[in-house]
Amino acid sequence: MASRAAFICGLAGPTLSGDEHRFLSDTRPAGIILFTRNLEHHDQIRRLVAEARAAIGGDDTLVLIDQEGGRVQRLRPPLGRALPPASAYGALYLEEPEKACRDAHLVARLLAQDLKDLGIDTDCVPVLDLPVAGAHQIIGDRAYGETVAQVVALGGAVADGLIAGGVVPVIKHIPGHGRAGADSHLSLPVVTTALSELEGSDFATFRALAHLPAAMTAHVVYSDIDEAHPASTSAKITAQIIRGHIAFEGLLMSDDLGMKALAGPMRARAEAVIAAGSDLALHCNGDFGEMQAVAAGVPALSGAALRRFENALGVTRSVTPYNRDAAEFVLEGMLVRHASTRESV
Repeated sequence: MASRAAFICGLAGPTLSGDEHRFLSDTRPAGIILFTRNLEHHDQIRRLVAEARAAIGGDDTLVLIDQEGGRVQRLRPPLGRALPPASAYGALYLEEPEKACRDAHLVARLLAQDLKDLGIDTDCVPVLDLPVAGAHQIIGDRAYGETVAQVVALGGAVADGLIAGGVVPVIKHIPGHGRAGADSHLSLPVVTTALSELEGSDFATFRALAHLPAAMTAHVVYSDIDEAHPASTSAKITAQIIRGHIAFEGLLMSDDLGMKALAGPMRARAEAVIAAGSDLALHCNGDFGEMQAVAAGVPALSGAALRRFENALGVTRSVTPYNRDAAEFVLEGMLVRHASTRESV
């Protein structure tokens, strides 16, 4: 594989500018990430993805999106199917756990086909954060439940459904955002809970699914481990918790460098997440000057990071058959059930 830079970037709009084309060609990022500003209609999305891949050179480029369901879905009707939030599967799990897992898997497999049909091969889901009473609601209904067993069962079912459709699932936000008292988009959360408690709860969902191919770090300080740095820029947390206790061996990317939880120049942020042990720096907003700074702050992928990237790419090359009609029926039922549940509260 020709040299690839250790970052993922956003794009400014629905078409690739000349500057962006040259930038992608010159820097060859490991991937791009799409947001609502990039999405107008299906043919346009396919064209944008194809042009970005051609500029980078080759098909070995991850194309990411946040398509969780509920509050977080970049493709909304008519561009994409309406999807229930994770909590809808969580509610069903309390009544019929096996059915909830089957349904979550099947809908994820359907979603994978929809994404692949647009050229998108990586979905930043499932959220494995374990919510705690009193925490900020940035996770809220994005969580699959309030127990380790439930989050693992449903999150694992979703991840397996995506993988069956050739889409890379990115578990987030490792090692856990559910206890945070602030939204890391806006400020830096600090969790003061003892390490022993975190290992038995927040970290446990990730440890149980550590075999999955990719993960996104949390911009959260865990003061009992490293009071000076959030997980995303903490070499100690990456080595001791993410690669150590959790034993995650897959492709590790930072959360968005543009979030206000981080401080300092954009290049320094990129350098910090790579120095801490992330394989890839993620930059989302499409600001061209910031993208240039990020590219200047990361190395070429090599060694273990390159192997992990290639392993993630391998997921995109294998697709297993499924019953699409059954999946659409299940999704319709989930949406009706979720709507009726919300109306009854």
